[in-house]
Amino acid sequence: MNDYHHFKFTPSVWLVPALLLILIWSVFFLEHGYNVDLSSHGILPRTVSGLQGVIFSPFLHGSLNHIANNSIPLFILTTALIYFYRDISLKVLFYGVLLSGLITWVIGRESHHIGASSLIYVLVSFIFFKGMMTQYYRLMALSMAVVMFYGGMIWYVFPDIDKTISWEGHLAGLITGFFFAIKFKTPDYKKDIQYNWEKPDFNPEEDAFMKHFDENGNFVNTPKPEEEIQEEDVVKYIYQFKETPKE
Repeated sequence: MNDYHHFKFTPSVWLVPALLLILIWSVFFLEHGYNVDLSSHGILPRTVSGLQGVIFSPFLHGSLNHIANNSIPLFILTTALIYFYRDISLKVLFYGVLLSGLITWVIGRESHHIGASSLIYVLVSFIFFKGMMTQYYRLMALSMAVVMFYGGMIWYVFPDIDKTISWEGHLAGLITGFFFAIKFKTPDYKKDIQYNWEKPDFNPEEDAFMKHFDENGNFVNTPKPEEEIQEEDVVKYIYQFKETPKE
């Protein structure tokens, strides 16, 4: 599958991330506008009631700084996911929320875990590892861009860096993204062949242009082949001599 048929910019590329952010910010304004605390609906590890947080936690944020820090990377990474991995993007988003939430529920501290950072780690992990696994130049370039901009996030999967954040959720997202990179299959990406030398069966010794170069790499004009004259192309003239009659 080539670039033209797979990587297409459609309204869904930005609409889905935009709708996701609208939903998250709407919940945030609802909480702070009506002075309602919804953090109790986050993930509370190893409790039955805490399982509701597997679904609700990505939409809950404790402060303006918390939601602002998550909004930009969530929008950028979701956009990249839909553009480059359109066929499996919704699976990564939906199952990413569920699986990372369940892992957090299993390994997390006894506290309410909220925020979309787990999903962000799912996206970072999936985009990086999947791009490297495909060995396709565009997706590998995307992986390198993710590392350049978000590589520093790796430190926040360790418990002693910042005890005020859910490092368990970050670690769960990292594990989930890596698992999805292995699990979900992508097309066999192929670059369009534009030149003869890009073909696998290309033989430079038989190429007309390559014959213009000598063994030292110097360009030389090859002699023109002698034109063969076909017998049927030859025009034959027959002369008949007539005697002039005497007067």
